[in-house]
Parts: sequence; C-alpha cells; structure tokens
Amino acid sequence: MKVLSESKVFNCSAKTLWDILSDISRCDWVPSVDEITLEGVSRVFEMEGIGKVRENILSLDNENMKLQYSAVETPNPIEHHLATMQVVELDSESCELNWTTEIDPEIFSEAVHHGMLISIKGLEEVISD
Repeated sequence: MKVLSESKVFNCSAKTLWDILSDISRCDWVPSVDEITLEGVSRVFEMEGIGKVRENILSLDNENMKLQYSAVETPNPIEHHLATMQVVELDSESCELNWTTEIDPEIFSEAVHHGMLISIKGLEEVISD
C-alpha cells in the first residue's frame, strides 16, 4: 500500500476552505469533474480520463474540519483507497490543508497523486476568485 500526502497553506480562513470541502456535492474545484450526484452515503461522478467513480463518505466532521472518504467503485480494480482531508486554522486569514490518501495497488498511486495536485490547484483558483 502506498500513502500519499500533500499539505498546502491557503490565504483564507479555515471556515472558507472547510465550507468548500464539506459541501460534498461541490465539484468546481476538481478540474476533471463536471457534476457530482449524491446517493445515500456515496458521491458518484464521472472523472475525465478515468470514468465513473463512487466514493463513500466515511466521516464528515465539521467540528474538526475533517473529511474521510473511500473510492469503492472505479473502472480500475482498486483493493484499498482511503483519503483524509483536514483543514487546520493557522490564524484568522490562513489555514493549512493536510490531505493523505492510502492506495493499493500502488500502480495507481501516480494517477491518484496527480488528481490530488490538480484538485489543490483548483482550490487555489476557487478561493482566489
């Protein structure tokens, strides 16, 4: 199993970033996704270049600004996927996003890591608008 980790400081309040991430149907910050449909505990979307993905939302903790989700249906045979996104307040005008993803088999780690990086860039663009 491969563990990927990214951290990024944002020039906005922790609440601003958390409001974006905690809206699990919001996809304007994910460049390769046009629409997310919620089905029970799952969010379902088509990811450009990958296909249909179903993620189960395991935890949406507003108090600790922490989201955990797991890809449970993908076009590729993923054995294990667990992502955790947590927003940490640094001060009233800045925060840090800590995002880790466990992925198995490791052969998919490069694509998952690329998705994390373009999504962080998408968050920067949404916040700067």
